Amino acid sequence: MRKTMVVLAALALAATTAACSQRAATGSGPSNEVIVACGAAEDWCQTMTAAFTAKTGIPAKHVRLSSGETVARLGASKESPEFDVWHGGPADGFEAAKGQGLLQSYTSDITKKIPDKYRDAEGFWTGVYVGALGFCSNRDVLAKTGLAAPTSWDELLQPGYAKQLSVAHPATSGTAYTTLFTLVKLKGSEDAGMEYFRSLNKSVLQYSKSGTAPGQLAGRGEVATGVVFSHDCIKYQEEGSTSLQLTFPAEGTGYEVGGVAIINKARNLDGAKAYVDFATTAEAQELGPTVKSYQRPTAPDAKAPPQAFDPAAVKLIDYDIVAAGKAKKALVQKFEASVATAPKE
Repeated sequence: MRKTMVVLAALALAATTAACSQRAATGSGPSNEVIVACGAAEDWCQTMTAAFTAKTGIPAKHVRLSSGETVARLGASKESPEFDVWHGGPADGFEAAKGQGLLQSYTSDITKKIPDKYRDAEGFWTGVYVGALGFCSNRDVLAKTGLAAPTSWDELLQPGYAKQLSVAHPATSGTAYTTLFTLVKLKGSEDAGMEYFRSLNKSVLQYSKSGTAPGQLAGRGEVATGVVFSHDCIKYQEEGSTSLQLTFPAEGTGYEVGGVAIINKARNLDGAKAYVDFATTAEAQELGPTVKSYQRPTAPDAKAPPQAFDPAAVKLIDYDIVAAGKAKKALVQKFEASVATAPKE
């Protein structure tokens, strides 16, 4: 774990130095652009920043980062942040960043419209969408290997699944950490959860850096199943991976509340506040389906796309975001020590 964190910190520091130098050279500051660390799909990030600029006239640009990368880069640039806003990715990552003093509290009349269960009580982050974990399987590969589309976490431990599964690594991916914490909750303890992942390890072809990559691998037929948020599987189906099939574990699955937050010491604080207000509106949250991102919105007046998971049909576990955020560092360390180290690329 220490070696991985050193590498992440070194890469983050180099990227931060370059970004901050560029920001200083272009005069970016309170009256200029909003810089967004974006944890969702690239086209979603592009759509959100472009719509924000069109709505407010404030220039905005984004950098696509996984949850682990975002926290590392925020930590490396803590005293002179390269970003103003973090948008997208599971809220337990935001909780971890909050615990490190990397976020700034902000509440407005607009953010208060989001239900309490989808936002931090102290205003450090606000939820903008909800997504559930599912199994994204390739029917053709399943047929060749004699497997059925899984409907249980334990089915992934079957001998036929050897090297036929892709999951991301929880050190870099918010999706993967949601999976890790979900299994800890389902199995009843950290030790039992780690024992499950040690058994699962023989099924895993590779641990990807990004949480969306397992669905892409399944879509290309490189594995039978990827563990991803269900909306990502639907996105790949609609983009041409027609052999994909989505199923959910009957014993229960975890979910994410995708967040938005202001970075502590943000250079463009007024722009950051405007961005958070925009991101929590129904107008912004209904943009997702235009780029085949089918999360459920959190704004009460926003319409959920028909492709989004149905909370009445999918069994969700009692996923404690605050507890997940507090446990993240220790759980990832245990995973790296007893299951697998983080991918370097």
